[in-house]
Amino acid sequence: MSTATVEVEVASPFPADKVFKVYNDFHNIAPKVFPKVFKSIETVEGDGGVGTIRLFTFGDDVPFTSAKYKQETIDASDFTYNYTFFEGDNLIGILDSINYRIKIVPTDGGCVYKQTVIYNCKGDEKPSAEFLKLEKELYEKTYKAIEEYAAAHPEVY
Repeated sequence: MSTATVEVEVASPFPADKVFKVYNDFHNIAPKVFPKVFKSIETVEGDGGVGTIRLFTFGDDVPFTSAKYKQETIDASDFTYNYTFFEGDNLIGILDSINYRIKIVPTDGGCVYKQTVIYNCKGDEKPSAEFLKLEKELYEKTYKAIEEYAAAHPEVY
């Protein structure tokens, strides 16, 4: 089995604890700020904590229709999240799963949002370089849209 990896880093003027709180609400915010990518995100099982399974229904701007992920870890003391997509057409027929490792690193005056995406391939075939580039750009745009939403709603975040 082979893998492909995408690394995303986005600097933020917001403190790490706030970004962590906002990112923990991704399932509610993403469909509001990016409906052409995330039509809906529903909780299928669980309470939002470790073990929770969510169903993504994608919008018209992505070539996928739906996918399920499982929350693997959440660590508020270390500002980390890990989750895995294990089912759906976002696995593009060649992937067993997609692992997401998110860490929000505090900095002077803000933080850095770091995301590592590991595409676990069924065999030797990997996603194309163009596919990975588009995925990375989508992750960066999504993060910025969520950050803008949070900034516009300080009463919530």
